[in-house]
Amino acid sequence: MPSSPNISFVLHDVARLLRKRFEQRSRAFGLTRAQWQVLAQLSVHEGIHQNKLADLIEIMPITLARLLDKMEARGFIERRPDPADRRAWLIYLTPKAHPLIEVMRSNGRKTRDEAFAGLSADAQQQLLQTLCLIKSNLIEACTQPAVDREKVHV
Repeated sequence: MPSSPNISFVLHDVARLLRKRFEQRSRAFGLTRAQWQVLAQLSVHEGIHQNKLADLIEIMPITLARLLDKMEARGFIERRPDPADRRAWLIYLTPKAHPLIEVMRSNGRKTRDEAFAGLSADAQQQLLQTLCLIKSNLIEACTQPAVDREKVHV
């Protein structure tokens, strides 16, 4: 009797395919997925500290600094000194970035529409609520040390 799919593998595959489809739609704009993430975060957290942005995107500050260097050179973001801390930078979008954010949002909507084809609005809402609960559970679990109850012999 075949077993049902492993939910962890399915969730991983769905997330990977959502990223892949979004990237296919967005490739013509010459931005990496990480650069799209920067734009997405800045669209809701404009003026954020560079280190806080790295935390939100979950990348190392030096990696973000390199991304921002490239994006600043292309005219999509600007760094401004933090008036409260001369060592820190605040990150802002430039007018050139705003049309890209609209493209990104449109590509995201189209990708979600493809992914959710055949699901009712109620089913979509229930799925979202379920995934949010799973995420919340895992965030809480990650604050606790892992306890291995089984000894594995390799």
